[in-house]
Amino acid sequence: MPIGTRNKMIAGLGSHHIAIQTTDYEASVRFYTEVMGMTEVVGFETGGRRAVMLDIGDGSHMELFEPIPGTQPSNDATGNIVFHFALQTTDIEAALERVRAAGMEITVELKTVQMGPLNISLAFFKGPSGEVVEYIQVNS
Repeated sequence: MPIGTRNKMIAGLGSHHIAIQTTDYEASVRFYTEVMGMTEVVGFETGGRRAVMLDIGDGSHMELFEPIPGTQPSNDATGNIVFHFALQTTDIEAALERVRAAGMEITVELKTVQMGPLNISLAFFKGPSGEVVEYIQVNS
């Protein structure tokens, strides 16, 4: 069965990436590529920080970010090592409206960005326990 065909409520829903704020960016990149065998999809800069998207091996990804200057990993929203998880969809507008209708707080409204060679649409919202969830749609 093709990925994303089992969910009958949100078209194409599947896991896209895990985002990690590293404490040592270079060491993390080396570990995930040289020890874990992940391959680089795209490197980019966001908010003055380096970041890289790595292919885990099954088509899902690990996204590594340099630390936010002046922060240490903790359990708060700014320093948490795992600071969001991303779910891929083929209809991001409908998926976002579904969580909006459920009363979830939209923290980043739908936007389209160029991430290296990738054109993506994304939006973020808070889940019922305050977890940060990203919807992502890779555009052709």
